Amino acid sequence: MPKETWLLWNDISRSPYMNMAVDELLQKEAMAHGKVILRFYGWDRDSVSFGYAQAPSALPERANGFVYVRRPTGGGIVFHDDDLTYTLAVPPEHPICRLDRMESYRVIHEAVMDAVRDLGTAASLAEADMGDHTKATLQCFVSPTLHDILGESGKLAGAAQRRGHSGILHQGSISNEAAHGHTRQEFIQAVADAFVARFDLAYEPLPVENSDFLARAEELANRKYASDDWNNDRIVPEASRS
Repeated sequence: MPKETWLLWNDISRSPYMNMAVDELLQKEAMAHGKVILRFYGWDRDSVSFGYAQAPSALPERANGFVYVRRPTGGGIVFHDDDLTYTLAVPPEHPICRLDRMESYRVIHEAVMDAVRDLGTAASLAEADMGDHTKATLQCFVSPTLHDILGESGKLAGAAQRRGHSGILHQGSISNEAAHGHTRQEFIQAVADAFVARFDLAYEPLPVENSDFLARAEELANRKYASDDWNNDRIVPEASRS
């Protein structure tokens, strides 16, 4: 019998602003349910996400023509034009939250690495970190960091986290190269199955369709993640009092 139950959501492609808003609210949902939430999702347009502490001025020339959004997590610049993205929202009482940041990063990426290997792509975890002097303009798939997933030609997967009293929000990106010719759904299934094997768990569907969750996410997306205040200056606009 599985040791625990996670909530699974194979979501649709959404706008960059909606994706970030959904992930932010998922951390609260994980606390409310007392269970880890795993979400797979796509992007409805070519997008670039950048870390909480970065500035849009750090975006490379390649980002011209892409829609950009600041993530609630750290990390570097990620192009979302041909990747598989997933999020883990981990409630504070879960054992993963007792690990330090790099250990939690490692155990999650070990599962993702298993999936990549199962699909036929050679993969390993990066054994070294970068120097701090490069991180201000970090491009995630150009600049591997400790416990990123590497393939024969470079980085295959990376992630960023936010940690606090509400637990861990872990946002991950896996290059389509890792799919090794498999369909997107086969790719998703392999990653979901790898978490089952690593953590001895079973899935239940996340109950969002019959709630006000998506309406709340849309309000947050429009107010915060689509705003210049947030994306340019890291200022969170106040909610309307009406």
